[in-house]
Amino acid sequence: MNRKIWVKTGVTALTAALLLPLSADVLSPPAAAAASPAAALSQAVQFPTFNAKAPTFREASVHDPSVIKVGDTFYVFGSHLAAAKSKDLMNWDLIASGVTNTNPIIPNVKTELKEALDWAQTDTLWAADVIQLADGKFYMYYNACKGDSPRSALGIAVSDKVEGPYKDTGIILKSGMWDQKSEDGTIYDATKHPNAVDPDVFFDKNGKLWMVYGSYSGGIFILEMDPKTGKQLPGQGYGKKLIGGNHSRIEGPYMLYNPKTDYYYMYLSFGGLDAVGGYNVRVMRSKTPDGPFLDAQGNDMTNVKSDPSKPLFDDDSIEPYGVKLIGNYLFERKLGDPGTGVGFGAVSPGHNSAYYDAKTGKQFLIFHSRFPGRGEQHEIRVHEMFMNADGWPVVAPYRYAGETDASAKVQAAEIPGDYRWIAQGKAISADIVSDVSVTLKADGTLAGAASGTWKLEGENRVTITTNGVVYKGLFLRGTHPVSGERTLTLSALSAAGTSVWGTKTGKASAKVAVSAVDKALELNAAGDTYYDLTLPAAGTEGTQIAWTSSDPSVISNAGVVTRPAAGKQDAKVTLTAAITNGEARKNKSFKLTVPARAQSPLIAAYGFEDASKNRLKDGSPNGYNGTLENGASYVKGGKSGKAAVLNGKDGYVNLPGAVADAQDFTFAGWVKWNGGADWQRVLDFGSGLDRHMFLTPSQGKGAQFTIHRDGKDQSIVSAAPLPTGKWVHVAVTIAGSTGTLYVDGQAAGTNAEMTYDPRDVRASEAWLGKSRFASDAFFGGSLDEVKLYDRALSAAEIAALAK
Repeated sequence: MNRKIWVKTGVTALTAALLLPLSADVLSPPAAAAASPAAALSQAVQFPTFNAKAPTFREASVHDPSVIKVGDTFYVFGSHLAAAKSKDLMNWDLIASGVTNTNPIIPNVKTELKEALDWAQTDTLWAADVIQLADGKFYMYYNACKGDSPRSALGIAVSDKVEGPYKDTGIILKSGMWDQKSEDGTIYDATKHPNAVDPDVFFDKNGKLWMVYGSYSGGIFILEMDPKTGKQLPGQGYGKKLIGGNHSRIEGPYMLYNPKTDYYYMYLSFGGLDAVGGYNVRVMRSKTPDGPFLDAQGNDMTNVKSDPSKPLFDDDSIEPYGVKLIGNYLFERKLGDPGTGVGFGAVSPGHNSAYYDAKTGKQFLIFHSRFPGRGEQHEIRVHEMFMNADGWPVVAPYRYAGETDASAKVQAAEIPGDYRWIAQGKAISADIVSDVSVTLKADGTLAGAASGTWKLEGENRVTITTNGVVYKGLFLRGTHPVSGERTLTLSALSAAGTSVWGTKTGKASAKVAVSAVDKALELNAAGDTYYDLTLPAAGTEGTQIAWTSSDPSVISNAGVVTRPAAGKQDAKVTLTAAITNGEARKNKSFKLTVPARAQSPLIAAYGFEDASKNRLKDGSPNGYNGTLENGASYVKGGKSGKAAVLNGKDGYVNLPGAVADAQDFTFAGWVKWNGGADWQRVLDFGSGLDRHMFLTPSQGKGAQFTIHRDGKDQSIVSAAPLPTGKWVHVAVTIAGSTGTLYVDGQAAGTNAEMTYDPRDVRASEAWLGKSRFASDAFFGGSLDEVKLYDRALSAAEIAALAK
């Protein structure tokens, strides 16, 4: 019978993690691929890609992916009625996403599932699970949850085809009925009773049908189901508890039987699913589908739950339990290594499903993950799993790339060498474990960041002993996901339920390493240098980089930028990098221009009166001229003379990033908004997705100004969106730690804890009318008399500008 998988979402963390409202008013923009940056004005090291042999992946975003294979195609179903399919577990095509009436999986879903949505007081759906029963039909176990409470409804929709359309057959389970009788006849108690979400429906080895489910609240429960109707057998209430309680952060159960070990493995996610929640995948096992389940230390997981005497979502009480397979990690990229950015890894990987291929014996872990440096963006990931000598699954360090011989025999002579080593403990933490260097020596000892011994057993099994802890696992042949190189790796587990990974590194010559760093090392030469530079001091294979400045008073050898005083000449500086590795050496120089500081307090002023093609003249003494791009043009009928009109499709105004070079700050201008989609931008200044600030006329509830840095937002929100179809004066001031949003000269919102300032975003892109998130609509409307200051104007000064 085709297997299915489960999906999930955390009861209280869900809203933040899936980028729904963070509070009643302040919102974060939806996760999306970043728009391509305009010409950068601050310098940053560029990492070219050298990956001619890299495997091909096509990514899709399905949160809480639950897998079912139909014919030769794998399908995953997840939260928010999202689904994707793949024939190779590498290249995914999104089928549908979003709880809208046009979603083909459940057409007219808001009507079809009205009972469940109304009960849960929500407009979205959580982790779905699909299984095919004996009648050949596909049964989708959908669930809706309020989000800030366990008020949930779990139901079944049925289709003749896996891709739908599915028709509702009704709710089978409810939770969160405060002060009322629950499914077991007693008054609902969220510390003891489950949250009816995150279902996984499966057949045991004897053909019985079961459903395991739950998230936070009273824990994870299991019900025996009727294989003809797909519904639970009567008289069970909520079923039997397997783990959790007292709102412990445990959720997303998935059950997989392995005929070779004759165990049922229950996979779970511990922690919170957002990028700072420390989400991680754990496993436990039992000889029977309804438990008891034990971890590798023999702990009965039925007793694992939060301590009610401690604060809500007490992770300390559950952290020691379960076998932790994968958490936050990073194979860090050194300058000169293949790829781009910081490297590759995972942040808050979890809500997995798993698949066992009865013909080949292969098994796969399928989960969603966020990633280092990418905020809340998430994608499907698949890693192959293998059983160690003690019958516990170990996860391949690299994502699955179609390998057919991953567990092939290993020769003892090919093992010694340097390995990139990741050791993950039991912590539920936002910290990311980066790789360190460990050498497996030919004499069977470990050196470097870990000491101890290693031993090859049989064809590819390995036992590693380090710091008195014994790990059992396998040597595996993986494919480096960036370079495509076939690499010897290892994955092993300890009896305490912790894992180690290793990936063997190739050794390039010093000359080759220096050449690779020389080729990769670039300072973005587009525009001028306004902000401090981050100058790398090391590269691949131990290569060192030393910097020398021709004028340390302007740019120091450490990259600290001191702009000439206002009115002085721009400075010309040459930075030289001495790249060395042993006797190999190369020098590389960069010529930079550091403009004088802006004359204060008016940084830039744009009256939009210059009708010469797409040029935009700065009316301040600083000459921060811009351009009108694509569907942006000058028109008569502005608030004063002409205005810039933006078509809402691709038109925007491109400004120098220096317009944001201020601590205290004022943006002021006249805005005539045509309305339309939320999250349009009046302004968007910043550097990529890590540091930016924006002003949107509406995020659904009000206008919002936000500065984003270090993965966090600081925002000012008005009580209502900007009005449409008329000129409105809009201003934002930052005075110390107090930010104020003005509309038509009146304060419309304030935040006294704005500790970030515009200079922090180190703007390399500064746009009017365009968002750095590709999914956001362009601004549709007109702008006039835009002014930027490096001080906070007073309320009286703002009121004067608004007249």
